[in-house]
Amino acid sequence: MKRKHINKSNLILLTAFAAVFSFVVFSAAGRDRNAYENMEAGTLSSKEVVDSMASTIDSAAVACVSALEGETPETVTVSNEENTTFLERTLFTVTRYETPVTMYTSDTVNVRSGAGTDYDKIGKLKWGTETTVMGETDNGWYEVAYNDATAFIIGDFMVTELPSIPMLFVGDSRTVQMKMAVGSTDKEYIAKIGEGYNWFKNTALSEIPHYAGSGTSLIINFGVNDLGNASKYIKLVNSNVDAWTEAGITVYYAAVTPVGEGASVTNAQIEQFNSRLQSELDPRVIWIDGYSYLSQTGFSAPDGLHYSADTYRNLYSYYISVLSQA
Repeated sequence: MKRKHINKSNLILLTAFAAVFSFVVFSAAGRDRNAYENMEAGTLSSKEVVDSMASTIDSAAVACVSALEGETPETVTVSNEENTTFLERTLFTVTRYETPVTMYTSDTVNVRSGAGTDYDKIGKLKWGTETTVMGETDNGWYEVAYNDATAFIIGDFMVTELPSIPMLFVGDSRTVQMKMAVGSTDKEYIAKIGEGYNWFKNTALSEIPHYAGSGTSLIINFGVNDLGNASKYIKLVNSNVDAWTEAGITVYYAAVTPVGEGASVTNAQIEQFNSRLQSELDPRVIWIDGYSYLSQTGFSAPDGLHYSADTYRNLYSYYISVLSQA
């Protein structure tokens, strides 16, 4: 069905035309009325009356158009134009594979109903999602299986091997609770409640290569449970920094952040630990001073040691701001 669209400018013109036309016609009719009344009945034939009225109307029409346009036109043409809006979509051709292949998302990516950003977004996949790919398009997109249907993902964010995670957090209970507060989209966590140096060395260290690789930001945050192990942390991190940087990993050490009332450690002890690590870690390890940040902006620690969800989210945002400057 073809839908007509009204041209507003024409509508305004016609409305004005009608108003002026009516005024002129009635004015003309008023002027001629006395003349008609002074004539004796039967003086004009019916044809003459019709011709006279037609002449009056024609004159009124010309006068109306002249009033609207400011001049006496020879010819007046009224056109009926249609204004139609067309929704253009990207055209594409799909080449199907003989056998579907497995690929992975290299970042958080939108899933769309067609091969173009002008198609509807029907979902989203996070980093590292295993995806069944059924074909590719001539404009750089992949046709994929999504929720028992066919969908499309831009090729820039699809890889054949599981990619390195953008961010990897390694730490203790504070890292566990940060995960609970901010989620795990585009990031991974190796963390355990109540742990410190020994667990970092014997367990977490060997798990890092499973997630981290070229392009990964590795954020380490240990120490609040064993502030006396500053020397051991320094030695362990410095002995692994070569392997990490050669793999394309950017290494960060996040300062132990302040405690509140009721904690088993003091902020003076934390400051001493942070000072040692900041000055003695390898220069390739980037220091994140979350201690100063929370001390200045404030924090909520209901049990003295662990923070509220809002505080973890604020701290996470600060971490991201530091990472973005590296």
